[in-house]
Amino acid sequence: MYYYFAPMEGITGAIFRQVHSRFFPGVDKYYMPFVSPGKERKFSRRDVGELLPESNRGVRAVPQLLTCRAEDFLWAADWLAELGYEEVNLNLGCPSGTVTAKGKGSGLLRDPEELDRFLEQIFHDVKIAVSIKTRVGFQSPEEFRALAACFRRYPWSELIIHPRVREDFYKGRVRMETFALAVEEGMGPLCYNGDLTTPDEISALGARFPTVDRVMLGRGLVGDPALAARVKGGLPADRETLRRFHDTLYEGYAEAFGSRHNAMLRMKELWSYLIWLFEENGRHIKALKKAKTTSEYEDRAAAIFQELPLREDSAAGWRTEPIF
Repeated sequence: MYYYFAPMEGITGAIFRQVHSRFFPGVDKYYMPFVSPGKERKFSRRDVGELLPESNRGVRAVPQLLTCRAEDFLWAADWLAELGYEEVNLNLGCPSGTVTAKGKGSGLLRDPEELDRFLEQIFHDVKIAVSIKTRVGFQSPEEFRALAACFRRYPWSELIIHPRVREDFYKGRVRMETFALAVEEGMGPLCYNGDLTTPDEISALGARFPTVDRVMLGRGLVGDPALAARVKGGLPADRETLRRFHDTLYEGYAEAFGSRHNAMLRMKELWSYLIWLFEENGRHIKALKKAKTTSEYEDRAAAIFQELPLREDSAAGWRTEPIF
């Protein structure tokens, strides 16, 4: 089984990828948070910094593109190929209203005919492997049959399916029956993405779909940074390793941002998932979120590591329904 780290805006940037791979092995690919190529044919300085090979040295990273214009996709894919990347990922999953209103992300799923024209232009001229990350529809999973018929016409390298529709955003039970349809129809290679948070859940998915040999982990892997290592036979994260991971990441952000305050804000995003690996966390996470100064933050993070028992598996408190 192959394990991929999902792109999560505001969390899984270059610094995070480097630090995570240093402390927690087991991830086969890190998919970058999306960048949006535009008509001006250039990326922002920040995006270039994330994409440069030296920012991802020692990490197998895959850039993700968000666009509804085939010519912009092709320009960016060519530029990334020149940098040495062997794969680029097309984002057909982002549910943000500001994204879908422009016909990007999961907004492209509204019209299978328009999507077909877009993909035809891409695959006619692209010079690099293209994987696709998609939802199973915009409003209803019933839309997936038409989308699947469109996808089948093109030579994508992998189809990563998050079995929710755009209207679900990231809540509610994943629509496993729709993912099963993709498996039954022989669409492949397929990668499953959505709400896996423990080794037992990953094993259950493998037992149900034995032909699916890759999974993408997002919030579950942020909430338990050792999850990919664990399912490959490694040990759970211990308190000391988690603390060193936290401290190294925090210092990396502080140096990159030139601000410990901004580093603190970025770390608070991480804690919204990581805290669920600790028991009896309610009072501590509230105090950490209320921290206004970096010294307050550092004291409260230290208290979590020193005082709270570690769980064997993350409680995944962000999840509203069990996956199975």
